[in-house]
Amino acid sequence: MDRHERRWTPSRVVVAAAIAVGVAVGSYGVASAASGSGSGSSSSTPSAAAQSGRQPWGSQRSDETPLAGDTAARVRALALAKVPGGTIVRVETDADGNAAYEAHMIKADGTPVTVYVSKELKVVSVQSGMPRPPSRANGSSA
Repeated sequence: MDRHERRWTPSRVVVAAAIAVGVAVGSYGVASAASGSGSGSSSSTPSAAAQSGRQPWGSQRSDETPLAGDTAARVRALALAKVPGGTIVRVETDADGNAAYEAHMIKADGTPVTVYVSKELKVVSVQSGMPRPPSRANGSSA
């Protein structure tokens, strides 16, 4: 019986408690890192997606290419002129055939909007909500 009584000595209780606390703190750290809610997290896109907590268009499509350089700057400027107070999420080529380029944005009220820009760098259209494929001339859908 003497052996059984020594099983839960104060030092063993302290060690067991320390292990339990360590597991709890470690689990919290892993969960925080996975969700991106840590205080040190940063984002390379200063978009309204961070404000709303989500990006309405998802990630970059493989059939569309991010714009860079002068073309990107001009498409951004045209989009911001059409949607005052909006925030650019990204500018890219448009694979759906609406125009050559598109700027995904968030309006000041949080509504997603896409500004379509031609190869000649003129605004073709502004579409509120989620982007839709272009309408077909014969009325059929893809």
